[in-house]
Amino acid sequence: MQSTGIMGNVSPLWRTRLSRSWRCFAGLCLVVASIGGAQAQDQQDDVLRTTLDNGLEVVIVHSDLAPVVTTQVNYHVGSSEASSEFPGTAHAVEHMMFRGGPGLSKDQLSVISANMGGNMNAFTENDRTQYHFTVPAEDLDVALHIEASRMKAIDMSKSDWAQERGAIEQEVSGNLSNPAFRFYTQLVEELYHGTPYAWTPLGTRDSFDTTTAAHLKAFHDQWYVPNNATLVIAGDVDPQQALSRVQTLFGDIPEKDLPKRPEFDFKPVTARTIELPTNSPYGSIYMGWRTPGLQDDDFATTQVLLDVLGSERGELAAMGYDGTALAGGMGGQLQPHAGLAMAVGVFPQGGDPAPIKARMTHIIEGVVQNGVDPSLVAAAKRRIIAEVDASRESVSGLASAWSDALIKRGLDSPQDMKAQYEAVTVDQVNALAKRLLKPEHAITAVLTPEASGAPTSSEGYGKPEDLTTTPSGPVALPSWAEHAFDNLDIPVSTLAPKDYQLANGLRLIVQPETASDRIMVSGAIQTNDDLQTPPGKEGVGDILEGMYGYGSQSLDRQALRARVDELGAEESAGTSFGLVVPKANLDDGLALLAEHQLNPNFSEDAFDTLKQQSAQALPGRLKSPGFQNAYAMLGALLPENDPMQRHMTPESLKSLTLEDVKQYFARVSRPDMTTMVVVGDVDPEQVRDQVERYFGGWQAQGPKPDVDYPAVALNKAGAYHTPDSAASQSQVSMSQMIDIDRDSDDRFALFLGNQVLSGDFASRLHQALREQRGLVYGVSSNLSLEAHRGRFNVSFGSDPDNVQKARELIIHNLERMQNEPVSDSDLHRAKSILLRAMPMQAASYGAISGSLLSLALSDKPLDATTKAAQQFMALTPEEVQKAFKAHIRPEGFVTGIRGPAAQ
Repeated sequence: MQSTGIMGNVSPLWRTRLSRSWRCFAGLCLVVASIGGAQAQDQQDDVLRTTLDNGLEVVIVHSDLAPVVTTQVNYHVGSSEASSEFPGTAHAVEHMMFRGGPGLSKDQLSVISANMGGNMNAFTENDRTQYHFTVPAEDLDVALHIEASRMKAIDMSKSDWAQERGAIEQEVSGNLSNPAFRFYTQLVEELYHGTPYAWTPLGTRDSFDTTTAAHLKAFHDQWYVPNNATLVIAGDVDPQQALSRVQTLFGDIPEKDLPKRPEFDFKPVTARTIELPTNSPYGSIYMGWRTPGLQDDDFATTQVLLDVLGSERGELAAMGYDGTALAGGMGGQLQPHAGLAMAVGVFPQGGDPAPIKARMTHIIEGVVQNGVDPSLVAAAKRRIIAEVDASRESVSGLASAWSDALIKRGLDSPQDMKAQYEAVTVDQVNALAKRLLKPEHAITAVLTPEASGAPTSSEGYGKPEDLTTTPSGPVALPSWAEHAFDNLDIPVSTLAPKDYQLANGLRLIVQPETASDRIMVSGAIQTNDDLQTPPGKEGVGDILEGMYGYGSQSLDRQALRARVDELGAEESAGTSFGLVVPKANLDDGLALLAEHQLNPNFSEDAFDTLKQQSAQALPGRLKSPGFQNAYAMLGALLPENDPMQRHMTPESLKSLTLEDVKQYFARVSRPDMTTMVVVGDVDPEQVRDQVERYFGGWQAQGPKPDVDYPAVALNKAGAYHTPDSAASQSQVSMSQMIDIDRDSDDRFALFLGNQVLSGDFASRLHQALREQRGLVYGVSSNLSLEAHRGRFNVSFGSDPDNVQKARELIIHNLERMQNEPVSDSDLHRAKSILLRAMPMQAASYGAISGSLLSLALSDKPLDATTKAAQQFMALTPEEVQKAFKAHIRPEGFVTGIRGPAAQ
């Protein structure tokens, strides 16, 4: 559960170029046709659309990408319908929707949702609240039952709200510990003053303290009605059969008269400057303006303008390449009634932001006076339209395209967006820039980094109290789900990749898919800076990655980016590289990627700029709470001088030369350590020939390097605290080294047990820490396994006074895993989750590519998922208990706290 409508982490990380937009404008090129139920029905191709008699709008889109389906129930209500006194009302109702209701209890909802093994969540925006499932196609009926039940009624007891309030207040504290979010709350208050957009959907702790369960139920009953909702279903479904189930489950829910919606009367923005401290290693300058919204006639022009100003070829981005700033760019966030545009420049700790602000002001003034580069407008239109088409590459993306088009943009279909983008002219973009980007209406913010102090060790923690957590017995499910998860079957993979080894050692994996006209290429070189960097040259790998940003030897940065734009592509080079390109331009795209990847621009000017920027940024990074906290954890877990603890220092940076970078490139840039995955509508043999043509001349020098960290002894228990003056919440990490690696037989039992422990809403840690006590917003545990070492981690965020209690509950549940076998029902649910989640690896081009690349880089067979399913199926409760007892040490954690000190 999450609230959105915010920018997320506004401050960009070092050397990470800003994305063109902080919001993803998903789209789709399927042609919509209306269809009917109680009202008019139309069907064309793979899209079915209707409105039921009770007003529920239904859109069903077929995709055969994977045996997966996404459902999205969009309620046309958000924080805009709340009030300034209770700004988080919609967000709180979203949380309470997971507490169950008549006919579907909280425990039943948790168990059913977990068993489906997919992705279940929700988010609240200013004008919408969405509940979504992405699950195996066989579970569509169960997902629809859940949504129909929650639309009919939910429980809003005082006791349930008291528990959930603790969790949602931890979510608020976590966000308010981010200075960028605190700045954002001030920004929207200034840009949208006097309207419902002036507060974020998140809410405040003070308002939640005075919110009642009765108030939340009244909000739900007023707005959560079928005639205020749009249901989108996308994936491997028969549209007519799906519609029949929707009519059966939702058709008898009565419609209601809706309350009056709030009005939006935006006032002129008066320029002002906001100054805030930040715990980021780097400072940031922001210049923000209010823009038209998604339902404004100028929304397409606005998006093109934001893309142009955020282009890698633009002058704002150039600040990060010519040394004016550490990074620069432009982003934006568009909502139905209004939006914002935001220019940003990044400066080092202790640096002077004034020159960057002056440069940003000069750039914006130049755009207003002289207009934009027409070629950037053409490139922006191609890119945005390609993103509309790209939604077909993901089942959930396909559903989101429809949800966004209908609800946020007020359009008849996603396809309608393309015509609007195509119609945008350079003159329209220039006119909009003149109207919007006026200095007298800009909100400027300066976030200045502040060091918070070095970590300090503590005595650690003794044996925890004997906290009791009532073992969860089997939950009786409603009749419609009672037998839905009885059978555990090995999922049948829909992937059939072709696996090639080129003469130079490069591994090429090709997975044909026909969902899109775009081709996705992903690749990685197996490298390890910590093991391959010469002594005293720490940081050479970082400099090398930065060099790729300046283009290739034959195409400088501007020329290369212009060529990428001409192809309608996205491209990046480095130890991890990628290309997304229209099918018709694949050959040209591969040629360009090879030129960039194999021949980076080793210019003296680029090297000098990168070295200078690194020297400016490094002191702030080394003093930042984030770095110091992570480094303290490594120091406590690993032996002295372990290579994982190596990092750039002022001394090593000073010693670096351009020749060092070239030599390092020659050592690590090896085809025999490289894997490339191609996903899309291609002929594998033809792709092999193309890759051979452009990458076949790439040759390795010397023997293959060892890039795997060595085995280490188990750590001793310990504790430390990293002060962070910007944080109001304690972020807690509990870690230990374990004697398991990625090839150990017991890894399957540990992964299965970890699913019982924290893998879903019905898991033990989630129930103990959040549902039963409201101590945390979220808690997670995971196994990080490498070739020769392994690590077990647990993390959560809480108020400082609750850290010890939460930690003790975690220890207690780990001891419970060791001292008694998990129940048959818990183990069955964990197996069901893991098995039913496996089809998700084929639910998008990105998931397919990431899965195949990860398996190859881990030296696993490409059918390892199926083999893992067989292992999970055979495991017994006793084997899980034995593995936890043998390898997990409840008394062996290093506990690190970042933020306020725990009491």
